[in-house]
Amino acid sequence: MQKIAILKNTVQEYAWGSLTAIPDLLGIPNPKNTPQAELWMGAHPKASSMVRCDGKWISLLELIDNHPEDILGKTVVKKFDARLPYLFKVLAAAKPLSIQAHPNLDQAKEGFRRENAHDIPLNAPHRNYRDDNHKPECICALTPFWALCGFRKISEILTYFGQLCPQGLKDELAGLKDKQTPEGLKHFFSMLMTIKAERRKKIIAEATRNNQEFFGKDPAFQWIMHLSKEYADDIGIFSPVLLNLIYLEPGQAIFLAAGQLHAYLNGVGIELMANSDNVLRGGLTPKHVDVQELLNVLYFDDREVIFLEPKEENNAEYVYTSPVEEFVLSVIYLGTDDSYRSISRRTVEILLCTQGVAELMDIGSNDMILLRKGMSVIIPSAVTGYKIKGAATFYKAAVPL
Repeated sequence: MQKIAILKNTVQEYAWGSLTAIPDLLGIPNPKNTPQAELWMGAHPKASSMVRCDGKWISLLELIDNHPEDILGKTVVKKFDARLPYLFKVLAAAKPLSIQAHPNLDQAKEGFRRENAHDIPLNAPHRNYRDDNHKPECICALTPFWALCGFRKISEILTYFGQLCPQGLKDELAGLKDKQTPEGLKHFFSMLMTIKAERRKKIIAEATRNNQEFFGKDPAFQWIMHLSKEYADDIGIFSPVLLNLIYLEPGQAIFLAAGQLHAYLNGVGIELMANSDNVLRGGLTPKHVDVQELLNVLYFDDREVIFLEPKEENNAEYVYTSPVEEFVLSVIYLGTDDSYRSISRRTVEILLCTQGVAELMDIGSNDMILLRKGMSVIIPSAVTGYKIKGAATFYKAAVPL
């Protein structure tokens, strides 16, 4: 396959999804009024995109198997074992996602091997590792976006919990105060996650009462109240004071490394990650929670949140460089009289139009595709180059060179 092709992508319907954001983007109705959470663009076995090719729809996974070098390019084939190394998504959160983290590459390979050896089906609800890959990711806000990312400084955690539940967690807070180290934080978090149900209810009740006093002083307390309405008996309601609370304006982005505890709370964003679906959850979810495995993959040292600053490159393209080999995200802004021409040395790319209408032309063949809001295409490595003209905005996933 050596030409640009339109994609048809799977929409994942999870309970936390928005009823309107993805249907509005795609220009399609939602007659069943079901929550539509993620639009997947890529070649993950769980939900591969379909490619419009010679008048019919074919799985991108199958096309890559049949034409790996044409689609991916020789460098990507060699480096990533003939697999598309990234998964591109639109994420639309009307309700908070679960508190979660992702394994590093060694942990993913070992966990996948271990669960296969125990004959746990890939679709089993209690399975932790659904593939053998890690899942670093970045999220770029399309709308105002709230997220939790990485542990707060221990001094902040002590202050917040001292205000919310000074009696219920008196001993645990004293222990953390005496040992303000990553090991001390891990011990505190482990105890918090494994508190018995009866005591947990008392601690949450104390925190809920005290939270009313601080509600208007800090958005973290507002989020605790919001989470307690959704998950009244879940220890995860403390996550806004345990983790860094992040607010992103449209166009702002953050990077999340392996082992970083996080949750997306509300908003619509473009998400780009390594091609994996490995998630270890810690709360705010009815799904499987494996506290011990989560503890095994988390890091507890004090790290700054990594904000990705877009840098203008190649005329109207702004690049969000991430510290990984699998992917790079960029956005292309075009006015009515603007045009964009791809660089000559490039790898496999997926383009998603999020606004406007534009003409996409294959420079080698002069084939032209009219792209509207919600449409996406794959541009194989074998395509020599392309040009875009028209008032539109595109998000682009690629493999960094």
